[in-house]
Amino acid sequence: MNYKEYLRRLLAIAVPIMLSNLISQLQMLIDRIFLGRANNLYMSALSNTTSPMWTTISFCFSLAAGASILISQSVGADDRENIEEYAGALIKYNNIVPVMLFFFWLFFSDPVFRFMGVSDNLMPMCLSYARFYSPVFLLMGLGSSLNVILQTSNYTKPMVVYGAIRAGLNMILDYILIYGKLGLPALGIKGAAIGTTIAEFVGAIFIAYIYFTSKKLTTKPSFRGVKLARLSTYLRTAKLGVNTALEDFAWNIGNLCLIRILNTINEFAAGIYSIVFGVEVLAVVIVGAIGSGTMTLSSEATGKKDLAQYKGVCICAYGLCLIVAVIMIILDVTIPEQIMALFTKDASIIATCSIYLLISGINIISKSANIIIGNGIRGSGDTKWMLYTQMFGTICIVGVAAFFVYVCKFGIIGVFLAVLVDEAVRAVINLCKYLRIVKMWEK
Repeated sequence: MNYKEYLRRLLAIAVPIMLSNLISQLQMLIDRIFLGRANNLYMSALSNTTSPMWTTISFCFSLAAGASILISQSVGADDRENIEEYAGALIKYNNIVPVMLFFFWLFFSDPVFRFMGVSDNLMPMCLSYARFYSPVFLLMGLGSSLNVILQTSNYTKPMVVYGAIRAGLNMILDYILIYGKLGLPALGIKGAAIGTTIAEFVGAIFIAYIYFTSKKLTTKPSFRGVKLARLSTYLRTAKLGVNTALEDFAWNIGNLCLIRILNTINEFAAGIYSIVFGVEVLAVVIVGAIGSGTMTLSSEATGKKDLAQYKGVCICAYGLCLIVAVIMIILDVTIPEQIMALFTKDASIIATCSIYLLISGINIISKSANIIIGNGIRGSGDTKWMLYTQMFGTICIVGVAAFFVYVCKFGIIGVFLAVLVDEAVRAVINLCKYLRIVKMWEK
């Protein structure tokens, strides 16, 4: 009966986040389909641009993870004073870093792309996308804060409507702006950036409306709580969250290095990686949503010292993730050509990508373990461990990828094999740490 209850609560948090993220990823996939069919080089430009930009976006969202953990632990301990203090500080101060990043990407994106080895042919496309997409950073602080409030309140249903608004509007605008419909000029990759930015601002209006009007946000701070919130409180949560932010940053740095390696193979290699990664992300966002629920409920369990819930939530979460991995592998084995044909008309690319899809499907098994176990470890209050293992993983994946590509001459498949090795090794290491936490708790 306990496992049924854990599963029910886990799904109540995770499913709305999952649906919202799936809608968003569907939107991004359609972006790739539109761009890939307009020009094959757009895919490489998109990969080179979004990889570093998402590195900083994920940093912003992960920075709020410390507040999420502390608020959830306070919920478990029924400590309303701390909930008010942590949530108020988050709302008040969490936009400082994102605003700085807005100016960085608007004016200083060129050196980043040059460091990544972007060719002169792709550079104008990358710069154009970055400059028109950069205003989205003005929403990151508020967005990540409201996401924490919704999640810690166990009320994530509005995220589905939020995702649908953003994705639906983005797909319509992309079709119009990329191809030049309704009498407008065809803007190509610039049109994709403009469409996404407009959709993000419209979505932000909706989620702000939910925040100010909903009576179900049990961890929402009062106006007085926000007004009196201290910077020192925010820094306390940020100190805990920065480890998760740096962990994501380390992962993304590894991914950027992989893009750099792919750029040395040919101009289309990064685009192929982007397509396969985009398909894998559909599974990863499901796993990630389950991981978000895992962190919330394991943090609550830590707050009320409930070992049964701590273990039970993680077991239920990984069981769900294994189902996702099996479905992904089946699709990759049975219809790989049909999947790839959505993104490109190039028969040679379609013919060679089946093995990449299969490797990425198998990789979901280990990646799920790292996401679920990692969030369980964070829920215990330890956010440093996953940072350390990710730093190790970044060094590992770059080294192994370079060895496979430059020494073994495996080409693009060498990068995918390096990803597989990295996730598997870290899954074993993180599992050992999780079992140590459980054993110490049992004592």
